[in-house]
Amino acid sequence: MDLRHAAFLLLLSCSAYSYRFRSRAGNVEDPEQAWERLKTENGDEVAETLVPRSFWDESENGSTPQAKQVREYQAISALENKKKDFKPEIGARPLPDWAREMLLETASDSMETDTFATEMARPQLVEILCHVDRIYVRMKKSFFKTSNAHRYLKFGTCRVNQATKDHYYFLYLLTADCGFKKMSTADYRYVGNVLTYKPTTPVLREMPFDIPMQCKFPRFFRSFSAGFYPILKGGTVYRSLNPESSFTLTSQDALGLEITGAQSYSLGQTMYFQAKEFTYYEEVFAEVAAEQRIYINQCFMTAFRNPTSNPKYTVIDNYGCMVDGMMTDKSKFLSDPSQTALRFSVAAVIFKEMISTSSSSQQLYMHCDVSMGPLTPTESSKTCNYDQATKAWKELYGSDSVCTCCDSTCPSAKPKSSRNVISSHAWKINLSNNGKFHPRMKSSADSSLADSRKAVHADFLKYWGEDQRKSVKF
Repeated sequence: MDLRHAAFLLLLSCSAYSYRFRSRAGNVEDPEQAWERLKTENGDEVAETLVPRSFWDESENGSTPQAKQVREYQAISALENKKKDFKPEIGARPLPDWAREMLLETASDSMETDTFATEMARPQLVEILCHVDRIYVRMKKSFFKTSNAHRYLKFGTCRVNQATKDHYYFLYLLTADCGFKKMSTADYRYVGNVLTYKPTTPVLREMPFDIPMQCKFPRFFRSFSAGFYPILKGGTVYRSLNPESSFTLTSQDALGLEITGAQSYSLGQTMYFQAKEFTYYEEVFAEVAAEQRIYINQCFMTAFRNPTSNPKYTVIDNYGCMVDGMMTDKSKFLSDPSQTALRFSVAAVIFKEMISTSSSSQQLYMHCDVSMGPLTPTESSKTCNYDQATKAWKELYGSDSVCTCCDSTCPSAKPKSSRNVISSHAWKINLSNNGKFHPRMKSSADSSLADSRKAVHADFLKYWGEDQRKSVKF
């Protein structure tokens, strides 16, 4: 019998059941071990394992109970799936006859098990194993006359991905792009593919072939179970201690004391904040906390409580760069004696587009993305201030070299989905009538800009005589 005629018989013998729904993640293990394990599991499942359950029959003398042998589970057709008979309703009614027969049914004869075991033990040129999430196929190397036959052997569109001394293997999940053909009926779900051998060499040493292969998965089951039997095992179970923690962002005064109640500032006035990690069971986790430090990745102001609202103004960015410090020296990180707390100051600002002639103040919020990081600062966890005198970035706790990326893009140490965004209470910036600022609200940024311009023109002004200055009128 040639391979083409054997294909039909192979299709019948290779159609397999996979009753138990389970899934494994990770890489495929040794092909022989994977094959034998899956073969054993499928053999047990198709055999409808006989197990003792707590259905007790009285013995002949009525004294010694014996466990009744029942199926662990049984595949059934869609016509036998009569779940509507168990629909909840008011009152009571007799148990349906089919249900009584099902519950009293004993395990079937073991001939099916013996037949399956005999079929599995018989040497096969091509074999297939079916599981709920994968299909394994192997073919004997001895059929081929060349050592490179695997180059022309395919299962659908997938190539041989494992090999041993005796077999070529196709070990693929059903999610793989192998061109699996899937079909469903009322009783079964079918998954199939074609094993092909099509050498492209000028001469042939074996005839090309196409072998259809198919797995058949029952759609409905009856499960026979009397309960769970726990197995107590001794030993020590180790569990990592992950302390509950949260972060807070509070307003402070210049001395580091928390400000309670309503907060009000003038434009350009220095505002102080502290980001802190509050850890439960501080004594227990003191050793863990000693190895980390709190960092502020980003901070920005909004006119509304929602951090995603607009407009917004960023004061800290790029994973720890005080970018507002480039505008005013009032914005900077401040050292804190605690590794779980970090203070910083910023100059009070307002949003120009939200100035209203009907309001004498503007309400703002501060939002910060914080995280715990290593004691030694890195490009992803740092506290960098901008030194306006030297036009350079300075790290508060470590080497300034980690701040060099503040002028470009610093790397992230965590995904955006793990951000810890905390928000402060609202504060107000006082304005005068008609939306104009009080004279005392002059921005320090304007003062520093005027001073810098004065320094640029210093050589010119010394030649501008006193008499000439007096003669100028505006």
